[in-house]
Amino acid sequence: MSDQRSLKFYQADVFTGQPFGGNPVAVFPDAQGLNDHQLQQIAREMNLSETVFVLPPTDQAAVVRLRIFTPTQEIPFAGHPVLGTFYVLAQLGLIAVTDGVTRVMQECNIGLFPVELHAREGQVTRVVMTQPKPLFLGSVDETEDLFDIAKALGLSLNQIVDTKRPVMVVSTGLPVLIVPVRTLTAVRSIVPDAAAIVEVCEQVGANGILVFTSITVEDHATVHTRMFAPAIGILEDPATGSASGAMGAYLVHNGLVEVGPMTELIVEQGYEIERPSRILVQVESDDDAIQSVKVGGQVVMVVEGTLTF
Repeated sequence: MSDQRSLKFYQADVFTGQPFGGNPVAVFPDAQGLNDHQLQQIAREMNLSETVFVLPPTDQAAVVRLRIFTPTQEIPFAGHPVLGTFYVLAQLGLIAVTDGVTRVMQECNIGLFPVELHAREGQVTRVVMTQPKPLFLGSVDETEDLFDIAKALGLSLNQIVDTKRPVMVVSTGLPVLIVPVRTLTAVRSIVPDAAAIVEVCEQVGANGILVFTSITVEDHATVHTRMFAPAIGILEDPATGSASGAMGAYLVHNGLVEVGPMTELIVEQGYEIERPSRILVQVESDDDAIQSVKVGGQVVMVVEGTLTF
């Protein structure tokens, strides 16, 4: 038994101010000495959309290096795991936070990115991350392809094409297929066909499908979304930071919202799976080009535990 290892872990709900809402993430603040196989085994055991392992940075500009795993594979970048991890590290006192905004750099598999911790009276009230500049990777225009997308979601083709909005692959770190849908009722009625979604994503070079409508449940929200990513082990995600960043870039790029130097949007997600989430997206534009995309939200700690193996 002497070669057993015990690791502390924490679970936080991200993009919500209430426990049991938002998107849960497991965070292991000290993952040194674990090999890739062990990291994957632990992520499978946690069985959340993502588990984060915190390691010393290889670049001294960063405070930590993060490796992010779904139950089936490592992914280079994600939104809610980063926000949840930095909230946990601040709560544990592993990152010093002052009132106002504390800016730090995080290292992940695609580089260095800033994270902002907003605090009041010593408590972190919001975490915001800067995402890679958006890439617009092409539109899906062929009726046959659009029909395949609609079928994979259990929708009629008209629910998509009647929006008169483009179906596009956009990436702010992870490529996602953004699909407009005409009504909230239609979005809520989606029954995803996992195998068909995987096939569609392979064809267009995306990690998942983000469906949206501009008809929302909450008055303050800009869009209502659902995210399906069975190809990376997540049938439906309750709150997706990377896809919401891409969603904000899509709306600004296509002139579907009023665009200023800083365009603020609220994405609501997770309602259909009983985990309502509120995601703040900020898109900075200059000379008709998007300069930066930031995604942020509230986080709450819900679990503290020890994994022994």
